[in-house]
Amino acid sequence: MIKKILRWIKKALLWFFAISILLVVIFKWVPVPYTPLMAIRAIENKIDGNDAVLSHDWVPLEEISPNLQKAVIASEDGNFLKHNGFDFDAMSKAFKNNQKGKKIKGGSTISQQTAKNVFLWQGRSYLRKGLEAYFTVLIELIWGKERIMEVYLNSIEMGNGVYGAEEAARVWYRTKAKNLTKREAAGIAAILPNPRKYKASNSSAYIERRKDKIMRVMRHIGKIEY
Repeated sequence: MIKKILRWIKKALLWFFAISILLVVIFKWVPVPYTPLMAIRAIENKIDGNDAVLSHDWVPLEEISPNLQKAVIASEDGNFLKHNGFDFDAMSKAFKNNQKGKKIKGGSTISQQTAKNVFLWQGRSYLRKGLEAYFTVLIELIWGKERIMEVYLNSIEMGNGVYGAEEAARVWYRTKAKNLTKREAAGIAAILPNPRKYKASNSSAYIERRKDKIMRVMRHIGKIEY
């Protein structure tokens, strides 16, 4: 019985590795049509008695303003172009501050957030964090930074039922992602910690301060070289 169980586990693991690698290879070239988070949010809205709103329009990275690319680096992952998927200094800082009871953002990189949003569910279990690390390594090796940024900006939640830069630009500023100004890009980046609570336009004083801070950091980010 034990041998049968071990053989089953071995086969299951082999299938998992084969399918996961295949998916990552496919999504290196094919736009990601739907993510687990989109499904979860649709279910949550249905449970709450609301419409399952979903706005998502994929565009290539060339059609997303460099301002938004700089804004998310400035707000979410200042070392995105330097690390290999994990920013251990940021993770250590987040851990130490959380131990002290301070509320700060976690140490997740853009690569980690992309891996989680595209392939996994939301949550804080050790299993999900382990799988997140696994998929982060895969996309860093197979996709590279430019593709990670493209998938990230097309897949993340940027408002209630709003996913990706093109829809965010339309919903918040009635423009296209390629035309976002520095201030507009900073506005979208500023709400990413909680895009269903905050507004990128007609924002609260807190978000306006975040926009100012993000724009200051953006000035020190030169031309993005992937």
